[in-house]
Amino acid sequence: MAAPRAPRSLAAAAPATGKAKLTHPGKAILAGGLAGGIEICITFPTEYVKTQLQLDERSNPPRYRGIGDCVRQTVRSHGVLGLYRGLSSLLYGSIPKAAVRFGMFEFLSNHMRDAQGRLDSTRGLLCGLGAGVAEAVVVVCPMETIKVKFIHDQTSPSPKYRGFFHGVREIVREQGLKGTYQGLTATVLKQGSNQAIRFFVMTSLRNWYQGDNPNKPVNPLITGVFGAVAGAASVFGNTPLDVIKTRMQGLEAHKYRNTLDCGLQILRNEGLRAFYKGTVPRLGRVCLDVAIVFVIYDEVVKLLNKVWKTD
Repeated sequence: MAAPRAPRSLAAAAPATGKAKLTHPGKAILAGGLAGGIEICITFPTEYVKTQLQLDERSNPPRYRGIGDCVRQTVRSHGVLGLYRGLSSLLYGSIPKAAVRFGMFEFLSNHMRDAQGRLDSTRGLLCGLGAGVAEAVVVVCPMETIKVKFIHDQTSPSPKYRGFFHGVREIVREQGLKGTYQGLTATVLKQGSNQAIRFFVMTSLRNWYQGDNPNKPVNPLITGVFGAVAGAASVFGNTPLDVIKTRMQGLEAHKYRNTLDCGLQILRNEGLRAFYKGTVPRLGRVCLDVAIVFVIYDEVVKLLNKVWKTD
C-alpha cells in the first residue's frame, strides 16, 4: 500500500508572484529629468513666495504681512510674471536634479534589493539619503544659490542681475565658483534628509499597497496620494534646514560664519518659530511637487519599458 502523500505547504500552494522588476538607471535618469522639468513649471510661484518669506527677516521691519500680502505686492510691482522671477535658474537645475536623484536611487536600490527584488523601508531610506546627497553636491547647491540670489536681488532698490547667464557671470566674477556653493553643508543636510524621508515613506506605502505581489500595478492616483504624504512628511521633518540653507545662500550670507552659526543666530535673534517661516507655502508646493514628480516618473518609466528593453 502506497504511503499517503504529504500535504503541500501553504507557501508551495500560493501562486508565484515572480521577482520584482528593476528599473534601469538610464531610464530613471530620462524619466526623472522630464518629471522634474514639468513639475517646477507648475509649482514655482509657491517656491517664490516661500523664499521671499524666509528672507523677510525679523531683524528689520517685515516687508510682508503674510502669503497673500507677498503675492499682492509682487503682482502690483512686477505683474503676474513677477511670481516667476528666478524660474530659469531653477528650471535649469530641476531637470538634472531629478535626473540625478532618480538615477542614483535606482542604481543604489538595484544593489540593495533582496532575492525577490523587494526593497524594504530601511534600505529605501538609505537609498533616498544617497540620492539626496548626490543631487545636492552635483546640482542643487549651485543652482539653489543662484536662484536665491536672483530672488533676493529683486528686493533691492536697483537689481543688478539682468538674467540667468548674466547673473551667473556676475556671481562667478565677484566670488569665483565658490560663490555658487554657499551653504553646501546645509544643502547636503536638507537634500539628504528630504529624499531619505520621501523615499522611506514612498517605499513603505508601496510595500503596504502591493502586499505579497511586488509587481502589482499602482494606479497613478494612488501614486500621487502617496507622493503627497511623502512630501508632507519631509516638510515637517526638515523645514528648519531649509530656512538655514536659504539664509546661507542669500545676499546677506556674509553675516554667518557657517551653517551652525546661522542656526544659532536665527534662534537667538528671531526665536524658534523662525525655523518654520514659509512652512505653509512650502507645504503646498512640496506636496504637489512630490506627487507630480512620482506620478510622471512612474508613467514615463512604464512607457520606456515598452520601447527600451534592458532585461
